[in-house]
Amino acid sequence: MAAQTEESDTAREQTKAEQDVDQVRQRAVRDQQRLDSGAVTSPKDLENLQHEIASLAKRQGDLEDVVLEVMERRESVQERVGELTGRVGSVQSKIDDATARRDAAFEEIDGEAASVTKEREVIAGAIPADLLKLYDKLREQQGGIGAAKLYQRTCQGCRQELSITDINEIRAAAPDTVVRCENCRRILVRTAESGL
Repeated sequence: MAAQTEESDTAREQTKAEQDVDQVRQRAVRDQQRLDSGAVTSPKDLENLQHEIASLAKRQGDLEDVVLEVMERRESVQERVGELTGRVGSVQSKIDDATARRDAAFEEIDGEAASVTKEREVIAGAIPADLLKLYDKLREQQGGIGAAKLYQRTCQGCRQELSITDINEIRAAAPDTVVRCENCRRILVRTAESGL
């Protein structure tokens, strides 16, 4: 934006400088025509007119130098605008690509979530209502994890090793008894790797 604004300002400056040159040039042409026409006969007026023409020629040269300097600055700014516009386009392309990948990932995640939700509904239908209610309550309290695997005498929910007393109680419990971690209160899932 700053470069585009600078380019716009430089363009206006160039236009104004060119108009100034034009005005001086037109006045010099008019004075030269008056001089050439012979309408001015007084030697003093002729001398003043020649002096003004010379002065206008010098002024025109100075103004043309200003125009050239402004044109060079404008050209430099235009190059910078072109470079920055290219960089913006490149960044926008990367943003568009990342957005498309993000949207595709969201679609994939939404599809997986729908599939898992259906699977959960099927499995939940086979679980006793009171156990499902306990699991949902624990899941809400424990940041989404209501049950954890008991692996080598360690609860994988809180990562705490259970005491020997707790392990003995779990070992003595019937296979269909719901056992819970004494530290985090999650339901413990017993497997062959539980270390019982």
